[in-house]
Amino acid sequence: MAKGLLGTKLGMSHVFDAQGRFIPVTIIQAGPCSVSQVKTVEKDRYEAIQLAYGQKPERRSTKATTGHLKKAGIEGAVRLAEFRNSGITAEPGAVITADVFAAGEKVKVTGIAKGKGFQGVIKRHGFGGGRASHGSHFHRAPGSLGAGTFPGRVFKGHRMPGHAGARKQTATHLTVVQVDVENHLLLIQGAIPGPRHGIVRIEAMS
Repeated sequence: MAKGLLGTKLGMSHVFDAQGRFIPVTIIQAGPCSVSQVKTVEKDRYEAIQLAYGQKPERRSTKATTGHLKKAGIEGAVRLAEFRNSGITAEPGAVITADVFAAGEKVKVTGIAKGKGFQGVIKRHGFGGGRASHGSHFHRAPGSLGAGTFPGRVFKGHRMPGHAGARKQTATHLTVVQVDVENHLLLIQGAIPGPRHGIVRIEAMS
């Protein structure tokens, strides 16, 4: 069975361990996910399992996606994702729940970070800025962008103001604190990318 799930970030809370230590946790509704496709080396040249998460009306899906899901007996899904893994035994239509993870396990969580709009270099890249004293004309500007006559242009990848956030981020080496199989919940230590009710991908660390 694939060592991964799709879920929804519900928010943050805290728990106390056996020694009474305060542990901040993120609560994730992990699954249940349905197996929409099983890929094999013979047919697809690699082994993977594709999971479908959530419910979405058929009218909001493409005909290709709808037909693909109906082959596995799934009505609709908000998100599809592949998890590569060897020795897959699950069949299309099977349901995977939070019990694939255990307390104390290390995982990585991928989500879409919160969008912060157009930002300057101090907030976007952490530039130090200039002096704040009276008379200084250099406070929060980016400064020099490169040489003048040669090469006569700004190099690609130069850190400049622009749209911040709203991109895929992965938090690694996070610890699963608790697993609530009955309510499909994972309590993971620390913060993860994305807003509340955002869809995230949870994978076991190899």
